[in-house]
Amino acid sequence: MLKIGIILGSTREGRVSPQVGTWVKEVAEKRRDAGYEIIDIADFKLPLLGEPGGDASGVAAWSEKVGACDGFVFIVAEYNHSITGALKNALDYLRVEWNNKAAGIVSYGSVGGARAAEHLRGILGELLVADVRVHPALSLFTDFENGSVFKPKEVQADSVHQMLDQLVPWATALKTIRS
Repeated sequence: MLKIGIILGSTREGRVSPQVGTWVKEVAEKRRDAGYEIIDIADFKLPLLGEPGGDASGVAAWSEKVGACDGFVFIVAEYNHSITGALKNALDYLRVEWNNKAAGIVSYGSVGGARAAEHLRGILGELLVADVRVHPALSLFTDFENGSVFKPKEVQADSVHQMLDQLVPWATALKTIRS
């Protein structure tokens, strides 16, 4: 069975990515077409890449966790028209662990996180991750109460299913070239 990691791309205090990730996992698990696991980059405590004196003891576990996945769903917050620094740092720590895998993106922000998703697509391409076209975009104004309590519109679950309808076959196909 495919292993799909749902990567929480924010580490900020008060972040909403755990709410979004849990919801995506609940929607995905109803499908029974893959194993889905939430992967919180905050759990790995990755220091800034290249900074001297940082505790990089979580890097080996991060490498193992990402390497074991066949594909990913990135939960992406838009900060200043892009992805979070923590997500970029976590992506940069690894190389071959990302290669020849598929990814979907679920973003959120004032304009649904669309700009962050577009920036992430460019980074994923460089890491040889094939991202799928369907992209659930959650608005802080219509899918969250007071910008902090996640209450997605019903149509958003349909969008997640459409994304997974693309992600699962791509992850399956790419697994054949990694074997």
